[in-house]
Amino acid sequence: MSSMMFEAPKVVRAIKFGVFLPTEIRKYSVVEITIPETYDEDGLPIPGGLMDNRLGVLEPGQVCGTCGNPAPECPGHFGHIELAEPVVHASFADDIKQLLTVTCRSCGRLLIPEAEIEAYRKELEENAPYKPDLGEKIAKEIYAKARKAKICPHCGAKKLEVEFTRPHIFHEIMEDGSAVRLTPAVIRERLEKITDDDYRLLGYDPSSARPEWFVLQVLPVPPVSMRPSITLESGVRSEDDLTHKLVDIVRTNARVKEAKESGSPPLIMQDLMDLLQYHVTTYFDNEASSIPPAHHRSGRPLKTLSQRLKGKEGRFRGSLSGKRVDFSARTVISPDPSMDISEVGVPVEVAKKLTVPERVTPWNIEFLRELVRNGPGKYPGANYIVRPDGVKIRLEFVPDRDAYASSLEVGYVVERHLMNGDVVLFNRQPSLHRMSIMAHYVRVLPYRTFRLHPAVCPPYNADFDGDEMNLHVPQGEEARSEAHELMSVQGQIISPRYGGPIIGAIRDYLSAGYLLTKDDTLLDPQTFAYLAYEGGYTGPLPEPAVRDPTPMYSGKQLFSLFLPRGFNYVLTSRWAKSMRKRRDVVIRDGQLVSGIIDKASIGAEEPDSLLHRIVKDYGNEEARRFLNSVLKVLKEYITDRGFSYGYDDLEIPADVKAQIKEAVDDAYRKIQQYVDDYMNGRMTPVRGLRLEDVLEQKIMDALGEARDRAGELLERVLPSNNPGVIMSRTGARGSSLNLGQMMALLGQQAVRGKRIKRGYRHRPLPHFKEGEPSPDAYGFVKSSFRDGLTPIEFFYHSMAGREGLVDTAVRTQQSGYMQRRLVNAMEHLRVEYDYTVRDPEGNIIQFTYGEDGIDPAKSDHGEAVNLDRLADTIMLNDDPSEPRATPDEKASILSKYEGDLNDHVRDKLRSVLMSREMSVKSAEAICSRAIQMIDAAKIEPGEAAGIVSAQSIGEPGTQMTLRTFHFAGVKEKDVTLGLPRLIELVDARKQPSTPVMEIYLDEEHRRDRDKALEVAREILFTRVGDIASSVEIDYSTGSVVISLNRGLLEDRGCTVEEVAKALSVGKRKVEYDSDSATISVSLESFDITSLYSLRDKVLRTRVKGIAGINRVSLEERDGEWVIVTSGSDLRKVFQIPGVDPTRTRTNSINEIAMVLGIEAARQALIEEMLSTLEEQGLEVDVRHIMLVADLMTHKGIVQQVGRHGVAGTKASILARAAFEITVPTLAEAAAKGETDELRGVTENVIVGGIIPVGTGMVDLYMSSAGEGDVQ
Repeated sequence: MSSMMFEAPKVVRAIKFGVFLPTEIRKYSVVEITIPETYDEDGLPIPGGLMDNRLGVLEPGQVCGTCGNPAPECPGHFGHIELAEPVVHASFADDIKQLLTVTCRSCGRLLIPEAEIEAYRKELEENAPYKPDLGEKIAKEIYAKARKAKICPHCGAKKLEVEFTRPHIFHEIMEDGSAVRLTPAVIRERLEKITDDDYRLLGYDPSSARPEWFVLQVLPVPPVSMRPSITLESGVRSEDDLTHKLVDIVRTNARVKEAKESGSPPLIMQDLMDLLQYHVTTYFDNEASSIPPAHHRSGRPLKTLSQRLKGKEGRFRGSLSGKRVDFSARTVISPDPSMDISEVGVPVEVAKKLTVPERVTPWNIEFLRELVRNGPGKYPGANYIVRPDGVKIRLEFVPDRDAYASSLEVGYVVERHLMNGDVVLFNRQPSLHRMSIMAHYVRVLPYRTFRLHPAVCPPYNADFDGDEMNLHVPQGEEARSEAHELMSVQGQIISPRYGGPIIGAIRDYLSAGYLLTKDDTLLDPQTFAYLAYEGGYTGPLPEPAVRDPTPMYSGKQLFSLFLPRGFNYVLTSRWAKSMRKRRDVVIRDGQLVSGIIDKASIGAEEPDSLLHRIVKDYGNEEARRFLNSVLKVLKEYITDRGFSYGYDDLEIPADVKAQIKEAVDDAYRKIQQYVDDYMNGRMTPVRGLRLEDVLEQKIMDALGEARDRAGELLERVLPSNNPGVIMSRTGARGSSLNLGQMMALLGQQAVRGKRIKRGYRHRPLPHFKEGEPSPDAYGFVKSSFRDGLTPIEFFYHSMAGREGLVDTAVRTQQSGYMQRRLVNAMEHLRVEYDYTVRDPEGNIIQFTYGEDGIDPAKSDHGEAVNLDRLADTIMLNDDPSEPRATPDEKASILSKYEGDLNDHVRDKLRSVLMSREMSVKSAEAICSRAIQMIDAAKIEPGEAAGIVSAQSIGEPGTQMTLRTFHFAGVKEKDVTLGLPRLIELVDARKQPSTPVMEIYLDEEHRRDRDKALEVAREILFTRVGDIASSVEIDYSTGSVVISLNRGLLEDRGCTVEEVAKALSVGKRKVEYDSDSATISVSLESFDITSLYSLRDKVLRTRVKGIAGINRVSLEERDGEWVIVTSGSDLRKVFQIPGVDPTRTRTNSINEIAMVLGIEAARQALIEEMLSTLEEQGLEVDVRHIMLVADLMTHKGIVQQVGRHGVAGTKASILARAAFEITVPTLAEAAAKGETDELRGVTENVIVGGIIPVGTGMVDLYMSSAGEGDVQ
């Protein structure tokens, strides 16, 4: 019996960072570099030069001088340069500055007493394992104390200040104030004196990086494979940027050596050392502050080590976190409505290039032999054969493929062409959510584009105006099965963002749905049978709806053929909603009894639709079958019937045109009247608005009324068979606003939400008179698109359109960056087997995901189970002959299941049971089925909940941006509040850009307006300048005389005495006269400057109110008065008598955290994010927002998601370095000897490990050799 040994694959468990000490660099080195030249006259590498073949080789046929391998097998080897003088490593310059500041220049000890050092050391030894941040806290305390020390408590030496000039110059400030330069040699000498124990207290690890190693004596030279030279077409060799810098270093180093040996003057030596320091610094970082960058001969700045690591194209983001892949294709997409929604059409040429590895078995050997005979050129064929010993045979260059086909045996692998039914991943960038990459099944087709079913456009946000998409072929069996199980199109119909369908009918399908299912659509038996067959229906045909004079079927009957039997549902169509009707779509036992099928029934991104119910009640496969059938029928029907939108369809009767013109003229007359009232002082003022603002508001209202009137006239006159009306009412495309713009008038063009006023003096364009009152001059367009715009109108419309384009470009960038920060901060959060959400270190972010453990993607539009729908379904089978359950019986049944339900579901279930008459059996069935459905909707352990939440918030953020474009120039759709507010919230800004408070009042003040106004006056910040009508300086008496405005005094609730009291501070002499409302403020001694200063101080003096709250207004809500402020100070507002602190709120999250605590801040974050998204008409499941809020607040403080908050405090060094501030992160990790345990997502992507979320969360434990023999 022989035993077999299985060797587990090697994996990287952790990466430790550190700094090489000089002896280690020399040990790793294979050659010392002393010669700056690279190649000799014959083009061969010079020994001891930077291209010495001991460092590795580049050219084919050459052999490495160290390992003896040719270029492909040689990894490359390091060399070194012995520096003639030590050089400061600029990346560690800040560490050197801190160490020199807190240690003694004489003995090297910390500048705090020994007793304190011992106390800190003891605390660190005892508590470090339990307090992860203790070391950092102690280091900060030591730095703070040592900075203040004047004399060393150990040796008595006096401390001198160290001055640091970036990036690498240090001076010591002597007692007489003079500055003495600290050379790198002196700095190194001082750092050597620091003891390991002291160094450890400062948060460093002496075994990984001693402080003197921050000053370089030896410089490693990277192998040639890291800096390959290229030969240009002219035959000239072009060296890499790193080689250029190393040549400068070697050359300067040789000059320093010569100068040192020849005893050159100190000044020349210092210049040469500075030059060497400059070259070494720019070698590490060519963008270091305060020094000019090194340039190539062409004038281009060199890309040195830091530049290669950081940024989008750097090693981390460009080559490790994200990388180019094989087995992928990219081309333009075009629509193909005849395919299955889960298919993708692949061009033959692409299918011949992309291959699938298929293992040879007894069952497929003949099939694969035939493919091998066809070879790469004939489809279907094969490109490669892989033998069991690993040898790969390229069939393109094989003369006799028949022989290879015959030699094929079981166990071989054939890399065959892509064929129908193969699973592939299809992706469109930007990949904003997980539905941006889905698994499709291949259908090989002729021509040169990928073919995609139009219904699958919404999740990809794709259209067919030139979009390109990527296709990836999974190469492993596991990858294929995961794609099939987890990524299939039908599995993604329900979006995790809001628990509703994201795939469905769009555009012409919806118009066809209306045309087919409207009441007067009748089909002859032949057409009916043809369309039914086209949809895949194979059952018996129903009885015709109309028998006389000839048998005819209704469109509703055709649609009903594809509905599941026993299906019942009632909903309101978009069409009915536009006609102000409700619940018109009635489906009974799988038959469409009444109503129109439009976007509300089968549309994409339409929750609670007919499609949504089929997915939830019958599953993904049934939904796919339904969509495929219905969409094919609708496509055939509208193709045969015809549906187009012509110029004549935009025509409206002359009398309606006249009425629209009259409405516009009436608005113009009103506006002229408003302007006359304003000019003659008859304009009625409005509290809180200037008269100019009141006039502008009235003009905008009048113009808005004209546009609305035009829209109403259109609605009345346009027939229901007008194609534009059909498209807008069914939700296929456009809106009534678009129809109005095409047929009636465009209306007011706006820039930044206001009428166009900027341009020439007193007029936007020179075509108008100065001060022209007509709306035409300020961007009102009274023409329609059908009739054409005048040049001036077209110019104004272009202004509004340009604003939309610029807005889109700017905000797409902002929202993209916001999503990147969100994903980076949340990528490592996963649901564990106990349904907690944790980070890789095991810290709990949520005790139960979403507080109920329900996956939004499995939910029913956010709910764990739709109990009303469940009850209605079960009640259909309720036997009326059975006795009805009493309330007590229902309560008893419910009590059996209560333990498995949360409060929300329990209350809803109780309401459903008690509101319906039913048998005990039905009540029992409802409860047990509800429990089953809740269990089925639970989130899966391993789910990457963090990424899904980040995508669900980031993706609509981008939509907020992109949608601006579609409504260019329309004020109502401006998103300036939406996206910036969302960014503000995830950034946890200390102060919102527009702080606002809603102050509710107590019982005594809330009902009475005057009492509410008293409270508002106490809150409003009032300075002397706000109530003064004039301020003059009396030079003869040396006083400032303030005349107060009685109206403003009364408005602000102030008296002359209060103002005088506020001004009576310090040595001022204040006199006032209540009758004349004047106050005089004087100084004992004065000059002109002090009087001007006094005047400014007087105007800024606070009289009453809360600083920062500069505007207040009263609003009546539900019979009580509420104060709305511009500005916020929660703590001080709570102290004002009359304020109800239990209901008063602010939009400043940090203020809430400081005053009310972290739980209140979390709740405010959730509510603010929800309202911001809802305001834009975007729906996001609250569970996603809760997870973001929990992550931002789980440490007891409000953290932002970016590098200064959650993303910057990740445990993984690689993850932090791959996000932002790459080089400083790596330098800090090296200096402190940190270890990356590789527990998160990014770091495992970088090292090629298994990602520890989803299916990668499962660990397989194997016994090591010797623990158990495999027989």
